[in-house]
Amino acid sequence: MGNPILRKIAEPYTKTEILSEETKLLIKDMWETMENAGGIGLAAPQIGVSKQLTVIKLPVDSERYPEAEESEEYIIFNPEIQIIDAEKQGFWEGCLSVPGLRGYVERPKKIIIDYLDETAKKRSIELEDFLATVFQHELDHLFGKIYVDHIQDKTKLTYESEFHHFIQDEKDLEE
Repeated sequence: MGNPILRKIAEPYTKTEILSEETKLLIKDMWETMENAGGIGLAAPQIGVSKQLTVIKLPVDSERYPEAEESEEYIIFNPEIQIIDAEKQGFWEGCLSVPGLRGYVERPKKIIIDYLDETAKKRSIELEDFLATVFQHELDHLFGKIYVDHIQDKTKLTYESEFHHFIQDEKDLEE
């Protein structure tokens, strides 16, 4: 947070750029960076590349998001988002670009993403629940936004070190 690249609208890729060896190496680097950091998504601007590319994969054993269901690997170029269910759902989000913090963010529940895949083929995917939130979070990076911009209740922004304690207390109060 604070790096001006994170606040820029990233440039779209051309089909030639998507198919280039340079982009294939970038994707490999992004997967490795994300996995080493324990993340579930990473956008190119987060590693200093102001281009419209993000990778997303919810692993079966995520330490940061243990309740998340495993997903396939997604490589997304030049996405366009359409909200198909504007009802809000909230999750505690963290971000590799905002280390040490978690915040409660409400986002639309169901979306469609039109994008190009790593072969420059047009794709469309309908998403809901937590995976829809993950996509919205990552795609925000391509358009100069970070999750803290969406936090409505600033009292629901916490240090990662306090997060598990805070959530446990909240669950205890509900019971």
